Amino acid sequence: QVQLGESGGGLVQAGGSLRLSCTASRRAFSMYAMGWFRQAPGKEREFVATIRWSAGITIYADSVKGRFTISRDNAKSTVYLQMNSLTPEDTSVYYCAARTIPYYSDLTDGRSYDYWGQGTQVTVSS
Repeated sequence: QVQLGESGGGLVQAGGSLRLSCTASRRAFSMYAMGWFRQAPGKEREFVATIRWSAGITIYADSVKGRFTISRDNAKSTVYLQMNSLTPEDTSVYYCAARTIPYYSDLTDGRSYDYWGQGTQVTVSS
C-alpha cells in the first residue's frame, strides 16, 4: 500500500503561482512514475503532468506546457508541481497519482496509476 499526501493548494489571483507537493509513504525508488491530474466541477478528470521517477522524464498536457513544471525529490519521496501564470481555467481539484507497476504504460491515462491522493483545491480568481 502507498499513501499519497498532497498539499499546497489554495486561492490565487490570475497570473499568480502555486506549488503543489505530494509525498508518498513508500520510498520513491520503488515508484515507476508519479503524476498530477485535475478535475473541475462537471468535467472529466484530465491529465496535467507526470514524471518517470528513475529517468526523470516528464510529460505535460498541452494546456499547461510552459507554465507548469513537475519535479521530484527522491530523498523526500515527494513530487512537486510548480504552477505559474495561473488562469481561472486552471481552477480544479488537483490529484497526485503514483504508478508502482514497473513497466511501460500510457502515463497520460489515469488508469495507469494504482494509487491516488485525496486531492487539493486550487482556485484561481480573475
